[in-house]
Amino acid sequence: MVELRLAHIFRDAYIATGLAIIVFFVLLALLADVIAPYSPVNSVGAPLQPPSPGHIMGTDNLGRDIFSRVVYGSRIVLAIVALSIALSGFVGTLLGLVSGYLGGLLDRVLSFVMDSIYAFPSLILAIALSVALGPSPVNAAVAIAVVYVPTYFRMIRGQVLSVKNEGFIEQARVLGLPPSRIVVRHILPHVSRTMMVVFSMNSADAILTEAALSFIGLTVQPPTPDWGFDLYKGRGFVLDGKWWLMAFPGLCITLLALGFALVSEGVSRITGARLR
Repeated sequence: MVELRLAHIFRDAYIATGLAIIVFFVLLALLADVIAPYSPVNSVGAPLQPPSPGHIMGTDNLGRDIFSRVVYGSRIVLAIVALSIALSGFVGTLLGLVSGYLGGLLDRVLSFVMDSIYAFPSLILAIALSVALGPSPVNAAVAIAVVYVPTYFRMIRGQVLSVKNEGFIEQARVLGLPPSRIVVRHILPHVSRTMMVVFSMNSADAILTEAALSFIGLTVQPPTPDWGFDLYKGRGFVLDGKWWLMAFPGLCITLLALGFALVSEGVSRITGARLR
């Protein structure tokens, strides 16, 4: 049985580094009003100015401070990712528990649907759903959530199938406990120990998916700051030597995704080692 204690978590270099990166961006989002020196949507200087003491990340083609847009953009990115992962985790876990425990026709139907979604290219599916729902942060979060529901479903269902015939589950049935109580009290705590890996792995992937949707204009609308959208707006100036328009939003996307990937790798290492 795997127990991820805090002592083991924070001793791992991967997890400690990943959490430090994530906490940095969370604080950046929470304290955006304090940290950002300018409005993210108003022109505050000459257009296309390189990084300088007055604008540490330079200005964009409209004279807006890129540092301020990066800081405020973290709010949009983290909100979309958090909502999408929460939705996919809740729905996928619920369906996986029900499908794995009850089995039968329901299990076959749900497994077929989830396998079909899982087999579809995730980015294409997210784009198609975002187009169908319309461009907005909430709709983008829903589209991303649909993409990752099968990941939670397959993992939870597999865990349920591996434990539902164990002795402690049989004893609960003999005692006359209802299925809902058996699932919540006995099965869910067991399978939840491996959910941190899936959560952090999907979060890293969701950041890249959100950036891709923003890049093609399917999340926020101008002039709202968003890292992926600012990448799109800056692409036409890179060949002219205006590298900072894409460099800083791209760096933030990379670092935040790396933070979650490091946490996922660290938890996988701890879990795997203790399982062995």
